[in-house]
Amino acid sequence: MRNFWGLMRAYWFSDRWKEAWALTLVVAFLTALSSKAGVWFAEASGALINSIAYYHDAANADPLSSLLFNAGTLVALVIFKDVGITGSRTFVSATLHRKWRGWLDSRFNEALLDGNHTHFHAQHAGGSEAPDNIDQRIQESIKGMAGGAIGLAMGVMAVASSLFFVGQKLLEMSTQVSGLEFFGRYGSAVLALAAVALYVPVNTFIAVKLGGLLERISINMQKAEGSYRGELTTFLRRSFHIAASRGENVQKDMHGRLYVDIDRTWSRLNVVNAGYASFERVYNFIGARIVAYGPGLLPFIHSRIDLRAYITGAELVNSLISQCSWFIHVMPAIATLRANSKRVMDLAEAIESVQRPADFYRETGRSEFHYSSQNQVFGLTIQNLELNHQGHDTEPFVRAERLRFRRGEWTFLKGESGSGKTSLIKAVNGLWPYGRGTIVFPEGVRTFYAAQEVKLPQVSLKELVCLPEESAGYSDPRVASALHKAGLGDFIEALNETSREGKSWDQVLSGGQKQKLVVARILLQQPGLLFLDEATGALDPEGKIAFHQAIQDNCPGVTVISVMHEATPPKTAAGEEFYHSVLTIADGVATKKPLAPPLPAEITTILNQPQARPVEEGWLRLRLRQRQK
Repeated sequence: MRNFWGLMRAYWFSDRWKEAWALTLVVAFLTALSSKAGVWFAEASGALINSIAYYHDAANADPLSSLLFNAGTLVALVIFKDVGITGSRTFVSATLHRKWRGWLDSRFNEALLDGNHTHFHAQHAGGSEAPDNIDQRIQESIKGMAGGAIGLAMGVMAVASSLFFVGQKLLEMSTQVSGLEFFGRYGSAVLALAAVALYVPVNTFIAVKLGGLLERISINMQKAEGSYRGELTTFLRRSFHIAASRGENVQKDMHGRLYVDIDRTWSRLNVVNAGYASFERVYNFIGARIVAYGPGLLPFIHSRIDLRAYITGAELVNSLISQCSWFIHVMPAIATLRANSKRVMDLAEAIESVQRPADFYRETGRSEFHYSSQNQVFGLTIQNLELNHQGHDTEPFVRAERLRFRRGEWTFLKGESGSGKTSLIKAVNGLWPYGRGTIVFPEGVRTFYAAQEVKLPQVSLKELVCLPEESAGYSDPRVASALHKAGLGDFIEALNETSREGKSWDQVLSGGQKQKLVVARILLQQPGLLFLDEATGALDPEGKIAFHQAIQDNCPGVTVISVMHEATPPKTAAGEEFYHSVLTIADGVATKKPLAPPLPAEITTILNQPQARPVEEGWLRLRLRQRQK
């Protein structure tokens, strides 16, 4: 789906091809029937005009009945064509639109949300331009593209069927034309077809040029609107912070600057649309009133055909012009279709390009990470790790020769802001693009990455607790138990509710409660390897202790690597250590050491007396060795 025609035909050659072709054939049949009905309409129009023209003719025995019959026939044909045929075709084509859009939406969601983390890599696309506003591309662009393509396809079907049925009728009614005797009885048909062949292509060329301009402006409009919408979404997520800091004026200016781009692009789009609409109206008038009635005028003047045949022929030519002008009439839709399809194709190309993340990132930097597994008794091992930023000549900002995290070991990761703490655990989890190193995971051990929750999805509380797993795999009692142990027992009665008192869980739960929700997930899913990335930032000291205590009491044997802003890791309520080691990043080097046990009070007292230190040196060494044992 990386090119236009591949994108257009994918659905019809997918596993749902029977559905696609069945709906398409029904649309094609109804379109052909509509074209045939157009011929009947032209004949009925000619008959009605003829009954009016000869109403007072002496040969007309019952003029009123003839007039009413022809008028009734015309009205019945209009109802049959516009209500029966066109209405049915609209419903079937809308169903095809819905099915095609649903299939495309599922394909892009499957591609983005695969085990390769494609959605993440596509938005961090190295040196190439990452696709902007992916949500807009998947929803609005796919919807508009599918609808536009079906409409254009129906136009092509209508042209083909009209050429057949209308052309057939014109040939049937054709007569000789003075000056064109060498065409014989097909003179009037040739004249009519020649008029259409000259008039439509010239104006189509003009429409194509205007359509190209419309396409470019439409793409710019989509980008501008997507950027503005993206900022509005970010603003709503930061609503509390903006209110607390009284930052409304700055946010207002930001919105104003973004909307200026929309306004300018919209102004250009309006000018082109207005010009195109004027061009189309003039084209329609000349086609319907001059080109359509011109070819039949010569044989009518020379009495080759009567008024009824002249009117019928003119209506047939008008119908043919109208059908063959579908390209002109739908050029704005074609421009929108091309703009939408380009947005979708760019997304498909971005998805395709990151299917092999390492190869993709090597184009814009160094990416030589290797991941493997080993017996879980050896825990997690990191060897020769170097983290770089984008670019082939950048120096590593974090280095680690060899780090080992034993089963059941808790490690506190500390360092100054910007030192690379989060980058390191991202690299361990395959989410940092640039650098090198070998990461060996314990075999068969489930990992869990807990970061600060940004925004909770609008699902039930049970589903929130079960994330990232599906809720069907866990019973209500197990989920309720996890909530209770995490300190959220007050919400157990609303376990299967998507809201509480009309508010979503994202609005109901405070920042601290959201982090307790993370604890509930950990207790429920029992990971063997746990990464905590500022997962306790919204908790008070007592809450942080409870957070760690719940994991220690309910997740035996779990290996924990935790990033926190604190200079020292939290301890139990009794003053004992949760953590066994400290991983420090300083001057770009990561070093891991055992967490030093607290010194006894008597040793601290002696060390605070410099004059006593030489005398007691041997005794202090002995006491320290005993305590370390």
